[in-house]
Amino acid sequence: MIGILNLHIGNLGSISNAIYEVGFDYEILDTSGSWDHLTHLVLPGVGNFKTAMNFVNKYSLADSIHAFSDSGRTIMGICLGMQLLMSHSHEGGINSGLNLIPGQVEKLVTSDSYSVPHVGWNSVSLEKEHPVLSGIKPDRDYYFVHSYHALCDDTTHELGKTYYGDSITTIIAKKNIIGFQFHPEKSQINGLKIIENFCHWNGKG
Repeated sequence: MIGILNLHIGNLGSISNAIYEVGFDYEILDTSGSWDHLTHLVLPGVGNFKTAMNFVNKYSLADSIHAFSDSGRTIMGICLGMQLLMSHSHEGGINSGLNLIPGQVEKLVTSDSYSVPHVGWNSVSLEKEHPVLSGIKPDRDYYFVHSYHALCDDTTHELGKTYYGDSITTIIAKKNIIGFQFHPEKSQINGLKIIENFCHWNGKG
């Protein structure tokens, strides 16, 4: 069973439909209830880092997310959900994140020809192999909507890059955790393949 954490900041329809499309059952998770029956956890989201972490802290969800990670079960963060995996963000001041992947989130700084927010399709260069990226061809286009980007303390956690006025990290991973700055659930066949791979992933490799 795939759990989708409801942070009350975005539409969950696209990711839940994508998980169903690739043949897996899902459950929308609110602020209470056991996660023991779940095999995978998705942190979706479009919105503000500070608002999302305020919600996480209000309902003590960070402890549940860390316990899920410590159990060896897999976690995927999408867009804002990926940024929440980091140590802290500069959006709305300096705010602490989940610190599952050490690093920070900073605002995109681009030239006049690259507007912020970054909205639309852009290619992703795959820097390293990973089970969730199995069968994915390099330099395919994915759908982005974001104004901030992640900087990992350890570059070995950076799996994919995108050029948007500068090279930015758009796929990160550490142990049984992976994050995507783009929206695989809105990225057609390649995005669906990523989601399918995640749903099959046992957190190893």
